[in-house]
Amino acid sequence: MVIKHRRAGRLLAALAGSSLVLAACGLAGDDPSPSPTVTGPTAEPVNISMAFWGDFGLDALAAEYEASRPGVTIDLISGNYSDLHEELQRQIVAGTGAPSIVAIGEDYIGTFASQPDAFVDLLTLGAGEYQDRYLGWKWAQGSTPDGSQLIGIGGDVSGLALCYRSDLFENAGLPSARDAVEAAIGDTWEGFIALGKQYQASADRGAFLDDAGTLLKPVRSQSGASYFTADGELALDPVKPAFDVALDAIDAGLSAGVAPFTDQWDAGLDSGTFAATLCPVWGMGYIQNVLETSGGTAQWDIADIPGPGGSWGGSFYAIPAQGTPAQQASGWDFLNWLIQPEQQLRIFQATGSLPSQPALYEDDSVKSYVIPFFNDAPVGSILAKAVSELPTQNLYSPSNGTIEATLQDVLLQVQQGEVGSADAWAVATEAAGLAAPSP
Repeated sequence: MVIKHRRAGRLLAALAGSSLVLAACGLAGDDPSPSPTVTGPTAEPVNISMAFWGDFGLDALAAEYEASRPGVTIDLISGNYSDLHEELQRQIVAGTGAPSIVAIGEDYIGTFASQPDAFVDLLTLGAGEYQDRYLGWKWAQGSTPDGSQLIGIGGDVSGLALCYRSDLFENAGLPSARDAVEAAIGDTWEGFIALGKQYQASADRGAFLDDAGTLLKPVRSQSGASYFTADGELALDPVKPAFDVALDAIDAGLSAGVAPFTDQWDAGLDSGTFAATLCPVWGMGYIQNVLETSGGTAQWDIADIPGPGGSWGGSFYAIPAQGTPAQQASGWDFLNWLIQPEQQLRIFQATGSLPSQPALYEDDSVKSYVIPFFNDAPVGSILAKAVSELPTQNLYSPSNGTIEATLQDVLLQVQQGEVGSADAWAVATEAAGLAAPSP
């Protein structure tokens, strides 16, 4: 999808910024209750590796696990988001070199789930007993399209929220307190656009929204619609309502046409180029890091997005099939320990990224999670609501991202005046047909 490509070069910085901010807020480094000791050393020494991006909060956990498993050594490999996935694909093609465990991002899980032979089916290792613990849509994303195999079991989820300039809202005569903003929107995208129109009518500079193209994915995801049928045929009609929401925002003049996580966007966080943006938790950390580094004075707050939830990011744990039987068994033993509630909460307390198991959202550390920089926004509650409401998505094809990128490119052309709004859907349909693989 286009969002992925636009942010690829800066995603690692965003993730790092989020971790720094969480540490500054006092969440990272909390002293949670110790997890139970794992017993039962392995019969033979075994070395396993785990590749991921950014900070997954694993250093202390891996050391603790190694201490409880004499003979097991875990090599943690942190790298760049895009590079990790591209390297994994090369390793799959080559048939060698893959880590024992790999984290896979939400943007890429569909691509790898369509290559099930390259991974250990986690259902064969007993993962199925945990299905009821997980968010339904998250479990489905880690499965093959027919649900017969589980390629990746959920790590963190990155719920989606609305970050907005409370000072600019107030200056424009709009509600600025988060509860009042949510009430004004009324939990619909139509209400969101209506509020944007009020802002545009009252504001003396800038646009309401950074980039209308970012609306396509969350609105589509809330409907559960795929760009393809279960038979692999392109089917755009179910996603036209989401396209229309983005197009309506453009037609109403709400979009600044500034892609997230670019230099222009960074500057716009404080200059007033835009007053609102869709943001996951790592995006919140990125915003804070940019403004604190630059000495910005903008006042940002966080509210719930309209509609039934949202997610932008998140990870899955997978075991490539290239490892030896001993490495695969040890890899699953580590993952089986890592996904237990005690460890998942410790990861949250270290990174601020929600676990994929909704029962854990009742933990006090989640309920009490706020970010002071965003006016003490109750981020834990807001993001838990977002990921809990999101329906399961019918992502029948690994090419969903390709088609989404194509439609977002058309929306960008509309914003730039290269395609007329009246012709946008016809242009998008033609472009998607050319981009889609043959069934």
